[in-house]
Amino acid sequence: MMSKILIKNIKELIQVETELKTKVAGIEMKTLPSIKDAWLAIEDGVIIGFGEMIDLEITDWVGLEILDADGKMVFPSFCDSHTHLVYAASREEEFVDRINGLTYEEIAKKGGGILNSAKKLQNKSEDELFNDAWKRLEEIKRTGTGAVEIKSGYGLSVEGELKMLRVIKRLKAESELTIKANFLGAHAIPTKYKENRSDYIDLIINEMIPVIESEDLADYIDVFCETNYYTPEETDRVLQAGIAIGLTPKIHVNQFTSIGGIQVGIKNNALSVDHLEVMEEQDIQDLIKSDVMPTLLPSCSFFLGIPYAPARRLIDSGLPVSLATDFNPGSTPSGNMPFVLSLACINYKMTPEEAINATTINAAYAMGLNKTHGSIAIGKTANLFITKEISSVAFIPYSFGTNCIETVILNGEIAN
Repeated sequence: MMSKILIKNIKELIQVETELKTKVAGIEMKTLPSIKDAWLAIEDGVIIGFGEMIDLEITDWVGLEILDADGKMVFPSFCDSHTHLVYAASREEEFVDRINGLTYEEIAKKGGGILNSAKKLQNKSEDELFNDAWKRLEEIKRTGTGAVEIKSGYGLSVEGELKMLRVIKRLKAESELTIKANFLGAHAIPTKYKENRSDYIDLIINEMIPVIESEDLADYIDVFCETNYYTPEETDRVLQAGIAIGLTPKIHVNQFTSIGGIQVGIKNNALSVDHLEVMEEQDIQDLIKSDVMPTLLPSCSFFLGIPYAPARRLIDSGLPVSLATDFNPGSTPSGNMPFVLSLACINYKMTPEEAINATTINAAYAMGLNKTHGSIAIGKTANLFITKEISSVAFIPYSFGTNCIETVILNGEIAN
C-alpha cells in the first residue's frame, strides 16, 4: 500500500500550478507562484490537493502520515536534464593539469578528456559501473534532485556504449529517481577513427542504433557539435538516424565556438540545446522562433574557468532557460543542484525565482517530463522536498555549500 501523506503548516509552498504550463520564458521567469501557510496532500504517489491551512479539512484517511513543516518550505524536486554520471573513474589529474595552465583542448590532445574516460570504462564491468553510479544517484537525491537524465558517451565503441546504456536502463528500473537515458555515442571521435570519421559514424548508425532500438535502451539521441568534435553535417546525420527509431534529439553545442549546431538542433526539433557558453545574435534570434529549450551548465564554466553562458541576454530576449549540473568526471564532478542555483544567481545574474524556475518547470520540459514533474500540481508525481527552517526562497542560493533540505519525497514516499 502506498503512503498517504499530509504536509501541514508549510511556511511557503513553492511553484504551485492550478493551470499547467509547459515552461516559462522571458519576464515570466521572475514570477514563482507560491502559497504561504499551506498544506499539501499526497496519495498513491501523486499530489491530490494543496491550499492554505485555513481551508484545510482532513477527511478520514486510514494510515495517514502527517508531517509538520512549520517554518519550512516545500519545493518540487529539481530536474537535472544533463548529466554523465555513469563513468568509470574520476579525473583529478586533469584538474591538476588545468591548475598548471593546460586548457581543456590541450588536455584532450594529450589523451585526456572524453577519450581518457572512454579508456577507463573499457576495464569496468556493468556491475561496477552500476554500483558507482548508484552512489552518485543517492548523493544527488539528498540535495533535492528527483529526476535526472543520464548520457552514455564514454564507451565510444559498440561494446562500451551499449554497456553504459544497459547500466542506465538498470538504474531506471531500480532507483526511486525518475531517469531518462540519452545515447551520446557521438561524444568524441575515437583515436582509431581520427582519419576515418565517417567509419565511426557508420558504426553509430549501423551497429549501435539497431541494438538500442531492439533493447529499448534510450529516450534521446545526442551529439557534441563543436570544433574538433562533430560538424553540423555529421550532427544532422546522427540525429536523423536516432529520430528514425523514435529517439528525441538533444545537442551539446556552442561550448567553445558557434558553428551552426543550434540551427541543426532547431531543424531537427531538438528538445534542448545544451551548454551555450558562446552565443551569436543569430543563434538567439533563431532560438526565439523555436520550441527548443536553451539549457545552461554554470558549474561547468565554474570548474573549467571558461566563459559563462549569456543567461541574461537569453532571458531578456524573451527566451526560456533551464539549468543542469553536467555531472561528469572531467568538467563538472558535482551533481549538486543547489550549487547550480547559487552559480546562476552569482554569475548569470539570475534572480532566485528565475533560477528555481530554470531547475524545476523548465528543466522538466528539457527532460520531456513537464506533464508529470517540475511543479506542485494536482495529478503530478509527488517528487518534492521539505527544507529545514529557512527564511526565504533566496536563502537556498545565498547559502551556497549548505544543504538546506531536510526531507525528500519521491513517488509519494519519504526517500531519505
